[in-house]
Amino acid sequence: MPREIPANLPGRPAPAERRGLALGRLEGILGFHIRMAAAAIYRDFAASLGPLELTQKQFAVLDLIAGNSEPSQADLGAALGMDRATMMALVDRLEGRGLLQRRRSTTDRRRLALALTPAGAELLTKAQTAVATHELRFTSRYDKAELEQLIGALRRLYRSE
Repeated sequence: MPREIPANLPGRPAPAERRGLALGRLEGILGFHIRMAAAAIYRDFAASLGPLELTQKQFAVLDLIAGNSEPSQADLGAALGMDRATMMALVDRLEGRGLLQRRRSTTDRRRLALALTPAGAELLTKAQTAVATHELRFTSRYDKAELEQLIGALRRLYRSE
């Protein structure tokens, strides 16, 4: 059973309908509702990881590196739908902060693999705790079956391109 969560977190603007605006045609547009949901999740995620100075993309990169054996920048870019230049800039920033390192792959010496540094692993642990709390603020609104259905429906949207 979902538990009651406040519709607005402190300091967040109220949705348009709470301010008395009629949504009109927007009410039936899937993209509008996805954008509104994504914006709410993004704001909360940014607030949750703000003290750690991590963005969603940076967290995703650190988490993917931790969860995979010797991933490359290209592997991460493909998984996250990011172009090479953006991925390189993101990895450069994380490397500059001492959170990850590039090194030769142990299985293919031509390939550069990414690995977390001890500082990166420590920060990732803190970030994972913050993200788990953030996720609960949204996932707790659904029971298990509803959440699985919602995630499945969203996957069909972005995997059907």
